[in-house]
Amino acid sequence: MDDTQKPLVLVVDDTPENLALMGALLRDRYRVKVANSGERALAICAGGTPPDLILLDVMMPGVDGHEVCRRLKAGAATRDIPVIFLTALSQVDDETFGLSLGAVDYITKPVSPPIVLARVDTHLRLKAAADFLRDKNGYLEAEVARRTAEVQAVQDVTIHAMASLAETRDNETGGHIRRTQFYVRALAQALAHTPRYAAELTPEVIDALFKSAPLHDIGKVGIPDAILLKGAKLSPDEFEIMKQHTTLGRDAIVEAEQRLGMRLPFLDYAKEIAYGHQEKWDGSGYPQGIAGEAIPLSARLMALADVYDALISRRVYKPPFSHEEACRMIEEGRGSHFDPDVVDAFLACRAAFAEIAARYVDPH
Repeated sequence: MDDTQKPLVLVVDDTPENLALMGALLRDRYRVKVANSGERALAICAGGTPPDLILLDVMMPGVDGHEVCRRLKAGAATRDIPVIFLTALSQVDDETFGLSLGAVDYITKPVSPPIVLARVDTHLRLKAAADFLRDKNGYLEAEVARRTAEVQAVQDVTIHAMASLAETRDNETGGHIRRTQFYVRALAQALAHTPRYAAELTPEVIDALFKSAPLHDIGKVGIPDAILLKGAKLSPDEFEIMKQHTTLGRDAIVEAEQRLGMRLPFLDYAKEIAYGHQEKWDGSGYPQGIAGEAIPLSARLMALADVYDALISRRVYKPPFSHEEACRMIEEGRGSHFDPDVVDAFLACRAAFAEIAARYVDPH
């Protein structure tokens, strides 16, 4: 083995004779550094090439061996260096205390050369194995993170591709998909600060809601152009057909999930949102006419986000309302159209809604 590849052993002792003895014993097998004080040992360990193992005397003036070990184990860069105490202290309590500080072994003086060499070899082998596993785990963690990011990117691209498909068929959509996605997140974050919803709306759930929101109108791809693109208010019969977009959207996501062959949480939210975002708190919505908390929370959030954006946007049948007018109209719908808690969350974060609307404003 090339000398530069040999393990580096640091010997720490305030007695020159002991340093010379240990150096002579170890140099045939290892690279050896010596330090005649605790302070010098810590400086060496903090340098660019930390040792692979430390043979550390306990009783030294200034910073003693126990304190050196304590500081080494407290540092991220040095905590994994194995420390073997070399000391004349041979009581069980002394050994117990040294090991409690993080030392891996305890050799009493006067030392036996075969014992020193065997212990050093054993702990260097253990360290090499631990380093290998640590590097392997680090690689595996990085690989898992990379692949997870790839899967998430594929999910995001798929969702936005599907949502964009709906957008190309609806000449009123514009930035609606992007705005409502951020509205839903703002609402969920506001609700998450309340005791009632804190446990339900975790950061992971909010992220899944954010990811799912763009699919709320995916069912519009199944609505005939004559109705979807009509430049006037829909007739009652046409509106009945338009209402089918909720069921069509839910069914499209169910089919996609079945083709995928696995259950993904964000698709659960996507189905809830697509199917339930037109329901109303008082039961007067569609497609099921369910009321109150029978409506999934995800759909109740989207219901308000969708209506707010419709209010502030220009439609063939109305001009855009101001942010203030939209806030007033949503507050009037508290307890009838909208979940009262969701309205309260909206009123608490209304400034964020205005900022999102301004950031993703439709081009004219």
